[in-house]
Amino acid sequence: MIDKPISPLRQRMIEDMTSRRFKECTQKDYLRHVQNLAVFLGRSPDTATAEDVRLFQLHMAKQQIGAATLKATVSGLRFFFNVTLDRPELGRHLATVHQPRKAPVVLNQEEMARLLDAAPGLKYKAAFGVAYGAGLRVSEVVALKVSDIDSKRMTLRVEQGKGQRDRYVMLSPQLLEWLRDWWRAARPQAWLFPGQNPVNPMSARQLSRVVRETARTAGIAKRVSPHTLRHSFATHLLEQGVDIRVIQVMLGHAKLETTALYTRVAVNTIRDVTSPLDKLTANLAGRAPPA
Repeated sequence: MIDKPISPLRQRMIEDMTSRRFKECTQKDYLRHVQNLAVFLGRSPDTATAEDVRLFQLHMAKQQIGAATLKATVSGLRFFFNVTLDRPELGRHLATVHQPRKAPVVLNQEEMARLLDAAPGLKYKAAFGVAYGAGLRVSEVVALKVSDIDSKRMTLRVEQGKGQRDRYVMLSPQLLEWLRDWWRAARPQAWLFPGQNPVNPMSARQLSRVVRETARTAGIAKRVSPHTLRHSFATHLLEQGVDIRVIQVMLGHAKLETTALYTRVAVNTIRDVTSPLDKLTANLAGRAPPA
């Protein structure tokens, strides 16, 4: 089988992304978005005009493509126009689409306990525990190495998380116990949660599949994913009174407004707030009647 040759334009874009240390998954996404533009045009994307860009966005809108995909397409094409082609005037014609912020699905503590109890074995119980007990993204859970555990400082090191930033997160005594149980049973060498081939880590898709299946086994009706465990971590901390800025650091959020989304689902926090109406009526009730 002969590999299809890469065009000079595609090679240039790959080099532009590689020099900026874009992750492989990001590079594939950006290339796919440019390829979609080329298919729409029926010619090389470097010949696109401002009118072509407008018509392509109109085409995507008519296809009822989701806001997240449209946003990703705009990011990919802007990079292509601004960097690879050095034609920023085309990038300015790309309209961004507002993406509605939905309240995240969160498990209550009883549901969380049922999910952990139903985990199929020490490996997945430890992995679930990392997602919920430390608030890691699924990509960060599967990328953990044995050397990332620091039992003296009681921290986990997250290497090159989202945004290619390193950070340290909390390691609770309970989570450390589960991780030790898993290590004693399997003795992983490099990756904390190896895949079928121990040379590679467990895939994010595999962990996601097991989380969904375990939620069904536990009788949880909500739509559960590994990110649900991260949402639950943040929400439960907020309900415990932990400062939202501390939670922001632990989650690795660049913006506080992203973390603030959890205030919409922290029902205990909402329930504990005294309404100004109650304060007002209490003050009025304590006043002496007019003479």
